Amino acid sequence: MKIEKLPSGSYRIREMYKGKTYAIVTDYKPTQKEALKLLAGELDKEKSNGLRMSFSEAANKYIDVKSNVLSPSTINGYKGILRNLSDQFGNMNINDISTSDIQKEINDYSTGRSPKTVRNAHGFISAVLGMFRPELNIYTTLPQKQKKDEYIPSDDDVKRILKRAKGTIYEIPLLLATFGLRRSEICALTPEDLNGNKLTINKALVVNENGNFVTKSTKTTAGTRELFISDYLAELIRKNGKIYNKSPNQIYENLCKYQEELGIPHFKLHALRHYYASISHSLGIPDSYIMQAGGWKSDNTLKSVYRHAMDSKKEEMQEFAAQYITELTKE
Repeated sequence: MKIEKLPSGSYRIREMYKGKTYAIVTDYKPTQKEALKLLAGELDKEKSNGLRMSFSEAANKYIDVKSNVLSPSTINGYKGILRNLSDQFGNMNINDISTSDIQKEINDYSTGRSPKTVRNAHGFISAVLGMFRPELNIYTTLPQKQKKDEYIPSDDDVKRILKRAKGTIYEIPLLLATFGLRRSEICALTPEDLNGNKLTINKALVVNENGNFVTKSTKTTAGTRELFISDYLAELIRKNGKIYNKSPNQIYENLCKYQEELGIPHFKLHALRHYYASISHSLGIPDSYIMQAGGWKSDNTLKSVYRHAMDSKKEEMQEFAAQYITELTKE
């Protein structure tokens, strides 16, 4: 900070802050403490003038600024969160929002919504405030995560479903799901992505902010990958000349239909992706290869899947251990 006397007899205080020079002129020579107080007042004034916008306006500006780096589905999700926030919170001046205001909004928002949905909303609120109110320390109590005991289909479940789908337009997408592909990746694939037995996965079919399906590049670098598939599946794709060109929702709807017909426990299409991870793990394939094949960025999901490993495989391993110990007792 620099305090200098001007030819007029006044004094000018100058200070560089975040790449910008601030100057205040006084008719007396201020002390260091007085100069700091005057500069702080100038910063507060500028911040107040620069943040004359509601949270909703700031949120839309945040989305607009990041529109080229966020996926269409993420933008769609953010706009959905914004629509569901209370009018009171959305209309608040962003400079007036306190941590208690955020806590109250999250408390109200959590009514009738899952902990995951609430955490997503809080993450969005925090991101917006992080851009426009970086000095605000946010401490919010969030609902505890729900521990889900997700059903992972057995070998028999998968075999029966694939047999039921054989010869239908759903055979290829369901087979691809058992190879660890996401629904969005399956629906974006074309026969041109197949070279021999290798599939190049570098795009996804997602819903944009207008509710329309659009093809975009994969969300993460881990999602872009090559995957080796079976001879049968590769030939089936070449024979059909297409992979799947109907509504993405119909894949899951028909999976549910097959489950009801066959008396198989209900599970989502995404569970076939977890089946791939679980069966690969039981075959002794290293986690690094499973992560690469499935496009997982970290092993957190794999650890969760392994905790819910197929019952048949757990029993086989337990039986193997029991037999081994029995052999020891015979000596």
